[in-house]
Amino acid sequence: MKSLVIIPAYNEENSIEAVIHSVKKWHPEVDIVVVNDGSKDDTSRVAKATGLAHVVDLPVNLGIGGAVQTGYLFAFRNGYDIAIQIDADGQHDPADLEKVIGVVARGEAACCVGSRFVEETDYTPSLFRGIGITFFSRMIKWTVGKRITDPTSGFRAVNRDVIEVFANYYPDDYPEVEAVVLLERMGFSVKEASVQMHVRAAGKSSITPFKSMYYMIKVSLAVIMTRIRNVN
Repeated sequence: MKSLVIIPAYNEENSIEAVIHSVKKWHPEVDIVVVNDGSKDDTSRVAKATGLAHVVDLPVNLGIGGAVQTGYLFAFRNGYDIAIQIDADGQHDPADLEKVIGVVARGEAACCVGSRFVEETDYTPSLFRGIGITFFSRMIKWTVGKRITDPTSGFRAVNRDVIEVFANYYPDDYPEVEAVVLLERMGFSVKEASVQMHVRAAGKSSITPFKSMYYMIKVSLAVIMTRIRNVN
């Protein structure tokens, strides 16, 4: 199947080259698109210099939702069968690409989320992140009746049908949880595969304790709206 790795990137000049090379090391057959989300550093130049990825430069910072949707638009318009999201900071291990791609390629699910918790791994979340993951896992269970152990994971693969859905609509801010609920509500199956995740290779996370609380409130409201509205 024709597969595309989508890498949304904002100010990731210190890690993007290694991420691109790692993807190609493990899966030389996949294509890569880096969506440079209005970075103020040399993310775009570094990505282009590898010669291994398409680079889409957004003129302004749209945020993770807008950057990821741009990647899905690219995938849809260029006829890809599977699209895989990977973060630009080096936390997702391309060695695990086959685990999430395989679930979708075999038709076992329309979306496969790479999970740190479906099996025991070396990953230990921070206090606030752990609280958020547990909270959203329970909220998804309440909303769609399915347990997703790692709902905030941005490491996921989807099939052609989901690519089309996300090309037309993708949640804006902190989209991972809402996207899972949306797919389940639309009748798409979501499964998880165990993956390893590493500490950020460079830079620092933008998630602070205050933003964590904002995140939980905002995403909770978005999930509730997704549950009650007609999504078909």
